[in-house]
Amino acid sequence: MSKPRVLYIDDDAGLRRLAAKALARRGYEVALAEGGAPGCEMAAAEPYDLVVVDHYMPGMDGLETLERLRMLPAVPPVVYVTGSEEGRIAIAALKAGAADYVVKTIGEDFFDLLASAFEQVLARARLEQAKTAAEEELRASNARLGALLSEVNHRVANSLQLVSAMVGMQAGVLDDGAARDALADTQRRIAAIAQVHRRLYTSNQVESVDMQEYLGALVSELGETWSTPDAPRTLSLSAEPIRLTTDRAVSLGVIVTELVSNACKYAYPARAGEVRVALNQDGDGHFVLAVEDDGVGMVPGAVPRGTGLGTKLIRAMAQSLQSIVEYDTERAGVRAVLRAAL
Repeated sequence: MSKPRVLYIDDDAGLRRLAAKALARRGYEVALAEGGAPGCEMAAAEPYDLVVVDHYMPGMDGLETLERLRMLPAVPPVVYVTGSEEGRIAIAALKAGAADYVVKTIGEDFFDLLASAFEQVLARARLEQAKTAAEEELRASNARLGALLSEVNHRVANSLQLVSAMVGMQAGVLDDGAARDALADTQRRIAAIAQVHRRLYTSNQVESVDMQEYLGALVSELGETWSTPDAPRTLSLSAEPIRLTTDRAVSLGVIVTELVSNACKYAYPARAGEVRVALNQDGDGHFVLAVEDDGVGMVPGAVPRGTGLGTKLIRAMAQSLQSIVEYDTERAGVRAVLRAAL
């Protein structure tokens, strides 16, 4: 193991020679500088593990030298040497960036104190270097994981789009209208899930989804699907910027898709109509989803229209959120409400 390299800056030639011998006996390789200016030049030219700076020096005193050293790109730790009655100067040196200070005395005790200070300063420097390296590795690891997650979500979204396209192609070759409608419903369900993954790989946060943005895109897609010249539909959204984990966002997205699709199919059989979606926080650690229309309403306990798969999906997704969807039929149209924990 190589010896720690020490640059000793002091204008006293005799003390410099004593320091070189005493510190060499204690396991240090010592370079000497006869003042602040040459010491700064040496520190800039070669790497050192430690620098010792004496306070009283002509031309450039210790504090000025310390200031110049602190301007170097990679300044080593500095141990400041002061007189016995100079606490104020020692404090000023510490505030200026010195790692430690030692009071100058006569004899070997001074070099013992200096070596002890060296050990403590070097230990702190090693810990700081290890901490910096660990933090850098953690940042790099987080960046790699973030890139990996984004790539995974990107690929999942692309795969879901491919599956949706294949379902659409299959629907296009069917003669059975009911089968085509069922496959179209499947496409919308796939789109609801794919929209979550698109949000994830285009966001800096991959643990959760901004429901305001997600539902905005989802409702927009549903509006394009369901509003036609023959059956115009207006879809509106009022949503607060609530964040949900990915799996809960998927569950809520499927529920919204099913409820909006049902309203667009059955609420307005012979006229234009509006479907309103709202997502709000209730101040009690819960969110409330509401999907409502002003259509023909529904008969309580009536058998679900179509295949009934949508009703089963709504129930299953609500259960995954540890909740249920309740229907208010005491009004014009239908209002479906779900309340669940954030």
